[in-house]
Amino acid sequence: MGKADHTAPGTPSAWRRIPPGIWALGFVSLLMDTSSEMIHALLPVYLVTTLGASALAVGFIEGIAEATASIVKVFSGALSDWLRRRKLLVAIGYGLAAFTKPVFPLATTVGWVVAARFVDRIGKGIRGAPRDALIADLAPAGLRGAAFGLRQALDTAGAFLGPALAIGLMWLTADDIPLVFWCAVLPAFAAFALVVFGVHDVAERGDGRRVRTPLSRADLARLPPRYWGVVAIAALFTLARFSEAFLVLRAQELGLALALIPLVLVGLNLVYAFSSYPVGVLADRVDRTRLLAWGVAVLVLSDLALALLHGLGGLALGVLLWGLHMGMTQGLLATLIADAAPADLRGTAFGVFNLIGGLALLAASVLAGGLWDAFGSRATFLAGAGFAAIATLTLLAHARRQRGRAARG
Repeated sequence: MGKADHTAPGTPSAWRRIPPGIWALGFVSLLMDTSSEMIHALLPVYLVTTLGASALAVGFIEGIAEATASIVKVFSGALSDWLRRRKLLVAIGYGLAAFTKPVFPLATTVGWVVAARFVDRIGKGIRGAPRDALIADLAPAGLRGAAFGLRQALDTAGAFLGPALAIGLMWLTADDIPLVFWCAVLPAFAAFALVVFGVHDVAERGDGRRVRTPLSRADLARLPPRYWGVVAIAALFTLARFSEAFLVLRAQELGLALALIPLVLVGLNLVYAFSSYPVGVLADRVDRTRLLAWGVAVLVLSDLALALLHGLGGLALGVLLWGLHMGMTQGLLATLIADAAPADLRGTAFGVFNLIGGLALLAASVLAGGLWDAFGSRATFLAGAGFAAIATLTLLAHARRQRGRAARG
């Protein structure tokens, strides 16, 4: 599972050989994430302080939203394999997300927010697996880690630009959260325009086999054991990685000023963005499973800092370590899926992967909210550290077995 392509160029010039279509998809992600994070940086606090929601309710909303996206990804990914038109589904997904954004500033109850998040995540679900499959189609095998790392880095650049813009707008508007939400509409529509005019499907790849029925038993049986191993390990890891909404709530609990709360996501995503591409390049040269294990180990340290260290210094350390673990794991997991899946089933493979991960994230977010309400924030982060430690040990044991089999072979 963790074998890298050692013939791949791991030089600083690798980014120059990444195809233009991947750059376009990266900037689409940057714009949409800028929009989404302008909203999400303030949404947990808006739910709790303005609409009267509890931490458990926040956990349910975030978990259900992400699980919805993951369920839709299964069908959109399989449909993109069947239609062989990935761009169409990518454009529909981004368009739906863009047209949903105005609902957030109009929402006056928790129910409206739930509906808006639900539809927004349907858009994410429609675009996610076809987009990742299209990147795998476009990327040369020797640059696959770098390609996914670049896309993730640009996506995450939007994830820290969004909260940074939210901070500036909160200061300029005297904490007018609905107005910030309105401003988030603009980059969302820019992303939709770029995907319509700047992204194109590629010529058919693979062995020429056609997917006759989306999600058929025969096609699922063609996904190799190596693929299912990646999915199982990712699900275990996701149980430790609940929604970042709880980092925002932790900042509020520690007394960070309302206008500065988006700094949590700025710091997290700044580290995430700057670490994603170097880790992607490194993944083309070293054992990917061991690299993933070290990324999960960083999550253990993040959770311990958030649980045990007091004050804003402990919060800052935990948030920055959280961003580093994201940069070390998210693009790498996508690379491992692309490595393991047959070319004509990449959409299906990414869809199933995201479904199982989304269900794990739903369970993790609900558990985190329940622990927070019942025992406080420390219990939430200590539980996360425990799951992450188990995932780290599992990955290291798997990497050791892989090396043993390679040595015997």
